Amino acid sequence: MQFAPTALTPDEEALRAEVREFLAAELPAGHRPALGFAGRHDPEFSRTLAKRGWVGMAIPPRYGGHGRSAVDRFLVAEELLAAGAPIGAHFVADRQTAPALLHFGTEEQRQRFLPGIAAGELYFSLGMSEPDSGSDLASVRTRATRADGGWTVTGTKVWTSEAHRNHFFAVLCRTSPMEEGRKHAGLSQLVVDLAAPGVRISPIPYLDGSHHFNEVALEDVFVPDDMVLGELGSGWAQVTSELAYERAGPDRWLSTFPVLRAWLRERPSVTDADAAVLGRLAARARAIRHLSLSVARALDRGQAPVVEAALVKEVGTRFEQDLVAALRDAAETELDQGADSLFASLLAEAVITSPSYTLRGGTNEVLRSVAAKALTA
Repeated sequence: MQFAPTALTPDEEALRAEVREFLAAELPAGHRPALGFAGRHDPEFSRTLAKRGWVGMAIPPRYGGHGRSAVDRFLVAEELLAAGAPIGAHFVADRQTAPALLHFGTEEQRQRFLPGIAAGELYFSLGMSEPDSGSDLASVRTRATRADGGWTVTGTKVWTSEAHRNHFFAVLCRTSPMEEGRKHAGLSQLVVDLAAPGVRISPIPYLDGSHHFNEVALEDVFVPDDMVLGELGSGWAQVTSELAYERAGPDRWLSTFPVLRAWLRERPSVTDADAAVLGRLAARARAIRHLSLSVARALDRGQAPVVEAALVKEVGTRFEQDLVAALRDAAETELDQGADSLFASLLAEAVITSPSYTLRGGTNEVLRSVAAKALTA
């Protein structure tokens, strides 16, 4: 496991400054920040970013993208998340689906999907988790059987972010029977239209009634052969390779940053106790950022830092949840007094939603196991 030290170039620093200037002008006064990439689903904002060249940055120009680096994309995402920008519409497609299509998709699939992703107009969800599988993706029960010209898919996916608003999702399913002692074999990925006949989407609301997650039931859903993503039977290898993109980005440690920013803006002064809290949080955030940026550099070198990404996601998830707990403790007196503030509102939202962070991209226990196996190998 390696995390190479890295520093930003002058061009990268200039890009970061450009994004900050854009956000200062674009986000209205009184803007209520969104928490993380699961924030508001705002197609208009996604299209505005795309026109600036900040969606589909790593997609080659021949597919409508900009051919820029993973680090450039990292910097744009970092600033958007820190500002709480409404990026929920395009983020998953840009972060994860586009690289999967570039690595495993057919030329026809790339031509069909990538220009829409780069334009901020085509949105994808992920179809991995299932109700009884936990973090054991290899135990998925969703099954695809041969049909004339394609496949018939039946099963259920859960924790499917924004499926009620998005257009497609990549479904991990079993296309051949499980072999004894080889449960990872026989899995494939299919691109499924979320508006297809036989798809039923049911909300999984948070305690406050807000709606981000879904259960998606597939009942004899037809998927044509040209929507098989990659090689049949290679679904497990493909999904695990995607995890370097899903687990190590700034979305894994900046989801709750707008809560901290709101707290600081509303403080009349910073006490010694506040300074101690801030110091601990800032030190952890700085360390995690360097780990995360190192993974982006490795991706630009053509590496597949899956284990490093698992570690970043684990420490990032704990940081996001610890930040919420620390701010709740520090502000307990103010909140007991019923302070009507942006901070109080964001903190309440974060308290309700932050437990879900460990569901996205793998539980902490599984991620620790991934890292431990690499360290002892």
